[in-house]
Amino acid sequence: MKRAIIVHCWGGDPEYCWYPSVKKDLETLGFQVTVPAMPKPDEPQLTNWLPQLKGIIGEADENLYLIGHSIGSVTIMRYLETLPENTRVRGVVLVAGFTDNIGFKELKNFFEKPFDYEKIKSRAKHFILIHSDNDPYVQSIHASILKEKLGAELIIKKGMGHFTAGRDPDDGPVICTKLPEAAAAIEKMINI
Repeated sequence: MKRAIIVHCWGGDPEYCWYPSVKKDLETLGFQVTVPAMPKPDEPQLTNWLPQLKGIIGEADENLYLIGHSIGSVTIMRYLETLPENTRVRGVVLVAGFTDNIGFKELKNFFEKPFDYEKIKSRAKHFILIHSDNDPYVQSIHASILKEKLGAELIIKKGMGHFTAGRDPDDGPVICTKLPEAAAAIEKMINI
């Protein structure tokens, strides 16, 4: 059975922003979808988030698709680094992903070592990136680096901010409760 795991952002939860909508879209496509509540979402620690993700996934294989949002994207890349050499997931969608600490001390622990992009790239068959042209936190250089390093397809959305639902005043007026491009990206990966 095709499985999809959606890893939420810093301060997120399974019912936040676009996660329920994408979960429903993927279930319509026949996926078993999990949106886990990551430990202490307001104080994210890789040492907690990575084991949680590993436990939820169990055995990784080519029926597994991963979707990450913001620090959830970083968690997925760290997860892929841990997979054995001959293990691959089918596809990865990174929404507002980034490549190094974007200025928050709370996220520094996810970047204690550089990413092994070659290993990450070799652990998934496909990568699709979704970024906004006006993200207040993640500059476009991160999308460019990830596109190059992972051989990823890049989708730029106009005016979507950080793809959040306005919990933080810095997010601006953008309320993102649907992201059909995420499910469409997964559907595309099934057929290539």
